[in-house]
Amino acid sequence: MKHDHILILDFGSQVTQLIARRVREAHVYCEVHPCDVSDDWLRAYARDHALKGIILSGSHASVYEVDDRAPDAVWALGLPVLGICYGMQTMAQQLGGQVQGSNSREFGYAEVRAHGHTKLLDGLQDFATPEGHGMLKVWMSHGDKVTALPPGFRLMASTPSCPIAGMADEARGYYGVQFHPEVTHTQQGKALLERFVLGICGARPDWIMQGHVEEAVAKIRDQVGDEEVILGLSGGVDSSVAAALIHRAIGDQLTCVFVDHGLLRLNEGDMVMAMFEGQLHARVIRVDASDLFLGQLAGVTDPEQKRKIIGGLFVDVFKAEAAKLKAGSGGHKGATFLAQGTIYPDVIESGGAKSKKAVTIKSHHNVGGLPEQLGLKLLEPLRDLFKDEVRELGVALDLPHDMVYRHPFPGPGLGVRILGEVKKDYADLLRRADAIFIEELRAHIDPASGKSWYDLTSQAFTVFLPVKSVGVMGDGRTYDYVVALRAVQTSDFMTADWAELPYALLKKVSSRIINEVRGINRVTYDVSSKPPATIEWE
Repeated sequence: MKHDHILILDFGSQVTQLIARRVREAHVYCEVHPCDVSDDWLRAYARDHALKGIILSGSHASVYEVDDRAPDAVWALGLPVLGICYGMQTMAQQLGGQVQGSNSREFGYAEVRAHGHTKLLDGLQDFATPEGHGMLKVWMSHGDKVTALPPGFRLMASTPSCPIAGMADEARGYYGVQFHPEVTHTQQGKALLERFVLGICGARPDWIMQGHVEEAVAKIRDQVGDEEVILGLSGGVDSSVAAALIHRAIGDQLTCVFVDHGLLRLNEGDMVMAMFEGQLHARVIRVDASDLFLGQLAGVTDPEQKRKIIGGLFVDVFKAEAAKLKAGSGGHKGATFLAQGTIYPDVIESGGAKSKKAVTIKSHHNVGGLPEQLGLKLLEPLRDLFKDEVRELGVALDLPHDMVYRHPFPGPGLGVRILGEVKKDYADLLRRADAIFIEELRAHIDPASGKSWYDLTSQAFTVFLPVKSVGVMGDGRTYDYVVALRAVQTSDFMTADWAELPYALLKKVSSRIINEVRGINRVTYDVSSKPPATIEWE
């Protein structure tokens, strides 16, 4: 099926991914590409895809200090274009307007007045002034501003400190907004983007995960043929959905390698095996490497060093198993593909790092050179999907809801939730304490929403602190370890607020941990938001 496309040209904003997620939420397929693609590339992209519109992202840069501009072909294709923040400014400058620095910067909440009843904003407002002016509650992040409209444009929105906060040339389908509709703080942002994509661009809302299963299965079968595939199964959402999808496509041609590094949650290894080997009847090789990992981590306290040791050992163990599978045995002729759970944010971040347009937050380590080292071809069936789409796909593949929607778990596992040196007895204490916390979050229902507190939090876990405190149990004195509970709520994991869990829930969790996990006598709750704190402690 050929889906309608929206193209997002990335000028280096940290929230460009959010634009793509909002477009996908409208069930329209979109892709993010660097802003410096060539005119020939853009014309070929429009020719080869059902391109319906273009969105220009924001940036940390100033249009008068850098050469980053939209390709000239953007303005020659005859397609609707939406410029956001820097995208509006480069639109203005390239089409004959003016952009200048401003003494009055706007960062954060702002109220924007809509003007002129354009197709983009008509009927959208959060409140009206006594004079009857429609107002939007938005999120701003800019120091520059458009000071003169390009020929053919008219004013669409304004604030007291930014007289041109929106502009439109409706004859050509060009729109620019100085604020960020992609972030949740802009209350009508989702409606605005849907208006542009569905209404102005006329894109079909046909990007739906239930229907994507058949497309993805056909694509995998076409790519793999009668060859065999190896996949590193971590038990996380991405690798689990990738495994289920590939198994749906090629069955016994897939072999999963599950490396148990001894730092998983309580009974997690057994649950992974029960699901994939017991229920899906997939071929899974479980490697118990816990002694190897814990041995190499002995005496290591630096978080980055711990991550590198765990990551390096995982690669070594997986390579050893993959080499055996590549050779072929037991009726299998040998694997020629390595499958990975790479998802679209990894691809975007990697592209942004290569183009040097974005300020690098993290590099994409998912591939890690393994295909080249093993002499295998790469299969990445989820590389076009965001995390929420991966979850929807998992449900469409009949994976259990609790597995698909469980909270994120770091690759190094409990290794980065045990502060300082990782020891087996620390991991055992933490596993049991964390299991109690998650169990109680699932059991406690919020009466207002009818949802469990596990579903109301985006990520929740327990952290082991390598310190002891004095306590008293019965008539005796204790001197035992401390754990911290962490629960956050977020829509994008770029920022997060600590979850205001009910006191009764916290009291129950604390009581159970201290009474049931001998060796822990104190429970604390982390009330730090991101920023300035991170979600994980290490």
